[in-house]
Amino acid sequence: MKFNLGQWRTRPGVNVYNCEQIRKITLSPDRTRLTLYAVCYREDVRGLDGPAQEINITSPAPDAIRLTSEHFKGAKKKGPVFDTADLRLPLDYTETDGTITVASGKTRLVIKKTTPCSFTYYYGDRHLTAVGDRFGSAMLSYISTPEGPYMRGWLDVDIGENIYGLGERFTPFVRNGQSVEIWNEDGGTSSELSYKNIPFYLSSKGYGVLVNDPGAVSFEVCSEAVTKVQFSVPGHRLDFTLMGAPDPKGVLCRYANLAGKPALPPAWSFGLWLSSSFTTSYDEATVTEFVDGMAARDIPLSVFHFDCFWMKENQWCGFDWDESVFPDVEGMLARLHQRGLRVCVWINPYIGQNARAFDELAEKGYLLKRPNGDVWQWDLWQAGCAVFDFTNPDAAEWYKNKLRALMAQGVDCFKTDFGERIPTDVAWFDGSDPEKMHNYYAYLYNKLVFDVIAEVKGEKEAIVFARSATVGGQKFPVHWGGDCNSTYVSMSESLRGGLGLCLSGFGFWSHDIGGFEGTAPDHVYKRWLAFGLLSSHSRLHGSDSYRVPWLFGEEAVEVCRYFSKLKCRLMPYLYGSAVETAETGVPMMRAMMLEFNETACLGLDRQYMLGDGILVAPVMSQNGDVEFYLPQGRWTHLLDRRITNGGRWVKENHGFFSLPVYVRENTLLPLGSCENTPEYDYARELTVGIYNLSDGATAHRRICNTLGKTVLELSAHRQGDVITVTLSGSAPGICFEQFGTDCEIVTLVK
Repeated sequence: MKFNLGQWRTRPGVNVYNCEQIRKITLSPDRTRLTLYAVCYREDVRGLDGPAQEINITSPAPDAIRLTSEHFKGAKKKGPVFDTADLRLPLDYTETDGTITVASGKTRLVIKKTTPCSFTYYYGDRHLTAVGDRFGSAMLSYISTPEGPYMRGWLDVDIGENIYGLGERFTPFVRNGQSVEIWNEDGGTSSELSYKNIPFYLSSKGYGVLVNDPGAVSFEVCSEAVTKVQFSVPGHRLDFTLMGAPDPKGVLCRYANLAGKPALPPAWSFGLWLSSSFTTSYDEATVTEFVDGMAARDIPLSVFHFDCFWMKENQWCGFDWDESVFPDVEGMLARLHQRGLRVCVWINPYIGQNARAFDELAEKGYLLKRPNGDVWQWDLWQAGCAVFDFTNPDAAEWYKNKLRALMAQGVDCFKTDFGERIPTDVAWFDGSDPEKMHNYYAYLYNKLVFDVIAEVKGEKEAIVFARSATVGGQKFPVHWGGDCNSTYVSMSESLRGGLGLCLSGFGFWSHDIGGFEGTAPDHVYKRWLAFGLLSSHSRLHGSDSYRVPWLFGEEAVEVCRYFSKLKCRLMPYLYGSAVETAETGVPMMRAMMLEFNETACLGLDRQYMLGDGILVAPVMSQNGDVEFYLPQGRWTHLLDRRITNGGRWVKENHGFFSLPVYVRENTLLPLGSCENTPEYDYARELTVGIYNLSDGATAHRRICNTLGKTVLELSAHRQGDVITVTLSGSAPGICFEQFGTDCEIVTLVK
């Protein structure tokens, strides 16, 4: 929200009260909380009228400093609140005549007590940012406006500093210059609206900021003030945490410690998912035709997904199969399992009033109500559509029981669609603040579904395919990018959104191969296949037409087969990367700036690193032309084995069976022996490529099994013309290939 008119004036009716000086300092006996009493006037003024701010500083996790500023602290604190760590670590505290310093690990906050008050953050001796000043006062502000009270923070942005994150946004990848409203909306992929709004941003300088508020946080990123990030919230309380680290990748690790790490998806989920599509007509014969067609064409398939019309129209989501189309549900699902497939079905957190269960749910109070006690309903999406109130434990249990019944029939996982259109003119069962519940509902919804899958199937089998999210949603993978168009432009905006989400704490991401709205031309579909099957998760899905590859020509079948088999062979590498993501919070699909400290990489959003060793630049043109940046070093094309030097922009032309997919120097890249399924023994008959290993360099790789346990550790060290490979663990049938070197390989087994 903008409060100013240019540099000198505020908007009419707006009054701003900034932090001028600290009048009182209290450190708790256990040194876990520092409390400051800050006033909006200078030392030579005796205080009568307010306002003032009470500021509490704590450390909820290592290298994280949390600042909470309250104007009226007597206001009732209504939930919900983010489920984040709050270890309340002891603060490293020092005080001089003019300053206070608090530290958590290497992250320090230096506070100048006297006018003009200031708050400056460091990581070690490296300056990160500061609460920006305006005319000699710190912009930690209480603001009265005609719309009501607000609290605001203002952090400096340095020359050349880039701001990223704030969720899966389809606007420009670098957020500088943007106004961002943290408010989940069902807006597609071609607008400023977002399904996944995360009030966390990442700086290229190596720090991150989380605003600890599930409500309507407003960010002005170098927009209202061109050298500041401003964040504001309605009300009388501002709460934010700053995390410092050596680099942006380290910041994401700090954030994962605070907000939660992604769960490790099951190995089968990395294979190809095939959907019935959205508004298409289908029955068991249609499903069988699709599955048989994939098998006959030798295309590996892992999951079949039943979208909306497994239920009758205007009954979503009543959980009753349409028996006129699916008369033998258990038998059908058993037959799919016999084919080696998992089964996913579409659900949402709404219910149409034509559903059989609607009257029961309304009578028991399981549906969200208006303040007058009426069930909240509208006619958008389904006739008489209502919303499940998951703050009511009995309503949540009713919903879980429906999921348990579906899993008893043979369903393995759920596509948790929607969850963004959550009204605010309501009264929640537990008394939650409707404004704060709007975004937070996505967390409740996906957690509920994820938890019940883990309960029934086991934690190692739990996965959802989710669209909406807020802070903490990364713990319940996987998320997909929502409703995109079937064009190259939409392919680009989808990738841009996914990279933004992966810089917001999310580890795994997918998208609708070929686009959702409309039907892609054959050439778009084939290009998107290569991109989709070199993403963490891969799904064929659309709106009003089927997405099986033979409908896009015989060459599309061959392209789908080629890249599906390649992904299966890459699983020893991909699943090891997934385990790293679950352990650290560093995403599988990584913006280039996460891996390379080069100026040219800071704004790249049409290419990415898949894990730490493979660069992917999807082709987004009909004629196959693509331009991308290769960072410093020697790179080897994974498919045709060309070696080229980086540190430069490259233009190439690719057919449908290729794209820029390059292996980084000093990489050990394991390829598995199986190309027909993503689930197999990754350590057996393994081929390990040693890519451009520099003299004196050492490369490492670990191989995990399908439960995420390390079964083999590899290291390769080059000294002159000899590469010494050390193995720890069992690796029957392992062999090695060299790229860019012609050295003798000596193998040692521990």
